[in-house]
Amino acid sequence: MNITKNLIVAILMTVVTTLLLGVAYPLVVTGLAQVLFPDKSNGQLIQRDGTLIGSRIIGQRFSSPGYFRGRPSAAGTGYDAANSGGTNLGPTNRKLVDAVKAGVEAARKENPKGCGVRGAECDVPIDLVTSSASGLDPHISPAAAVFQVPRVARERGVNETDLQRLVDAHTIGRQFGILGEPVVNVLELNLALDARMPVKK
Repeated sequence: MNITKNLIVAILMTVVTTLLLGVAYPLVVTGLAQVLFPDKSNGQLIQRDGTLIGSRIIGQRFSSPGYFRGRPSAAGTGYDAANSGGTNLGPTNRKLVDAVKAGVEAARKENPKGCGVRGAECDVPIDLVTSSASGLDPHISPAAAVFQVPRVARERGVNETDLQRLVDAHTIGRQFGILGEPVVNVLELNLALDARMPVKK
């Protein structure tokens, strides 16, 4: 009799907790998120002329020299939101060392003027040659954006100082003034670039 009673209690408890925590709670949280934070709960999607072009929170590849580049991605085949992940290579791993060296050489070749308006030459920012843990980081450091200013300015036929002002305007400061580091959202910067400084044909 005790075993039967305990079994019934266990089954009822499983059903009740499943309904509460597996159905009711997610529905309530999702509903509140849709009402209070519709943009954030739907992936912070960005549309241009009615066409979906990306998300503020997922990086994407920019191959044209007239655009700022984001961090390299090790997510799937690159920036694959279904396969988020890093390389998991340690700092002494030869594969990582070789990849960083190759990345530095490529960055210097593509950006021979280095830091442009902020100096004749500077080190290649680490975030331009290493991927993030998620492989989907939409941000780069202000230093990584500044490093690319001469190349983008040259390709767009614009003044480096004007382009630097655009980078500064799209630099996001520390959260609450103390948390994290300043960053630049690459997609938003490139969209502003297209709107204000289109490629001269």
